[in-house]
Amino acid sequence: MPTKVIAVANQKGGVGKTTTAVNLAACLAALGQRVLLFDLDPQANATSGLGLEKIEGASAYRILLGEGLLLDKIKPTAFERLEVVPSEMDLCAADLELARLEDHLLRVAGVLKPVLECARFDVVFIDCPPSLGVLTLNAFAASDGLLVPLQCEYYALEGISMMNRVLTQLRENGVNPRLDIFGVVMTMFDGRTKLSNEVVGEVRNLLGARVFETVIPRSTRLAEAPSFGKPIIHYDKYSSGSAAYELLAQEVLTRLKTTQ
Repeated sequence: MPTKVIAVANQKGGVGKTTTAVNLAACLAALGQRVLLFDLDPQANATSGLGLEKIEGASAYRILLGEGLLLDKIKPTAFERLEVVPSEMDLCAADLELARLEDHLLRVAGVLKPVLECARFDVVFIDCPPSLGVLTLNAFAASDGLLVPLQCEYYALEGISMMNRVLTQLRENGVNPRLDIFGVVMTMFDGRTKLSNEVVGEVRNLLGARVFETVIPRSTRLAEAPSFGKPIIHYDKYSSGSAAYELLAQEVLTRLKTTQ
């Protein structure tokens, strides 16, 4: 099966975007998939969440400007079948620099091409910045689909409507005609509150089968894991957060196989 590229994105911060990117990548790797996590967020939380240092010059910044190959930036992690393109602060300048270049929305698609052609990975996740800037739009242009984490709160649906508008524009402008929402995952769910249950119900009514069955609970162990540089299944395998991401990975794998 050809390598699938999935952008993990939400323009709102604090919704569990990087937590989802890191833990889903790790769970799919544990299921036997060869996974690349491309950290495109200058905050580099996915990089540190996988136990890698933020090292000057390690990101894709120079590659996006046309200097070198992305394959040379791929680093192994401590976890089998999971590799990463790290990020660091220099990516902050990329939004400005890329905007001046020709085909500025297609730079990520261009640098990913050799990675996809070598068939080294089954799936590539791109952890996007929490904005709809040039880097995020580049990720959208390079992706087969978007995975959108939505926090269980009332403003959740506003983010989806804005993202849908952007997707429609990118499709209609010919930047990425195949782009669609791969799936929506509800995060920070607290089953004790009426609000969490109402929001999940509302999102399911609106988006139907696009919403994954698995919901990710609000969890102290999930919040702790990044400070140890480990995905939750390697930090506390028997926690509720670990169980949730393992179930989500099974759903994602099924969906990847049925979207060939």
